[in-house]
Amino acid sequence: MSLSYESRYASSPQAVKQYDTAQLRSEFLIDNLMKKGEITLTYSHYDRYIAGSVVPVSPLKLETIDPLKAEYFLERRELGIINVGSKGSVEVDGTTYELGHKDALYIGSGNKEVIFKSDNPENLALFYLNSAPAHTQHPTKKVSLAEANKLQLGTMETANHRTVNQMIIGGIVTTCQLQMGMTELKTGSVWNTMPAHVHDRRMEVYFYLDIPENQAVCHFMGEPQETRHIWMNNHQAVISPPWSIHSGSGTSNYTFIWGMAGENLDYGDMDVCKITDLR
Repeated sequence: MSLSYESRYASSPQAVKQYDTAQLRSEFLIDNLMKKGEITLTYSHYDRYIAGSVVPVSPLKLETIDPLKAEYFLERRELGIINVGSKGSVEVDGTTYELGHKDALYIGSGNKEVIFKSDNPENLALFYLNSAPAHTQHPTKKVSLAEANKLQLGTMETANHRTVNQMIIGGIVTTCQLQMGMTELKTGSVWNTMPAHVHDRRMEVYFYLDIPENQAVCHFMGEPQETRHIWMNNHQAVISPPWSIHSGSGTSNYTFIWGMAGENLDYGDMDVCKITDLR
């Protein structure tokens, strides 16, 4: 079967305090992504968010899954896609959108057929997906990396000099609740999202990429006063509950895609945690 999925239930911060390494990874790490010739999805009960991937050798159609209880995948959902591989395309109800490396596509609810293709079966597209429930339909729109709203944050002195590429976000794309973008760390910088923050109105998923071979990222999560960590490799994702910080430090610079959904679309709605208050 070319499509597989798994479900993850929500965990309270009180429960997570008791998790060992294996259980922490089992609950929050998504490590089944970018399988050749397959669609893999993880359905989280945090805001009913879905994260997944599509790696088409031949065309792959996005079908509905049982937890949605829907006739088709986007019957009551919206979808964000970022291609982190070679050139490919996404056909949405007969209209084809070409996606180069690190280009994004937003697809509104109500679209019945979504088909993924690689331009070259020897050099595959790698589509990373995020999906959230949607209450109305908005137009499908492509956003190239060049068209992203770019924020320059951090400094080399604090090892967190980075470019935040806001792609599927208000002012660029109209969505119901989904937001996505990509943060690229400069050479010599390793910290992301530091100072850390939480946003109790939204959950988030991080997908790490561009991690060099034999390097890794240590992702920090948990309540600010009770943090935990998960070591992550290239093309792995991690679920961040609304009550959790989401930050990381790598053994090299890297890139990560952030996606979130929840109560509002205010990107700046966050509660910042002082670095010296983290425990």
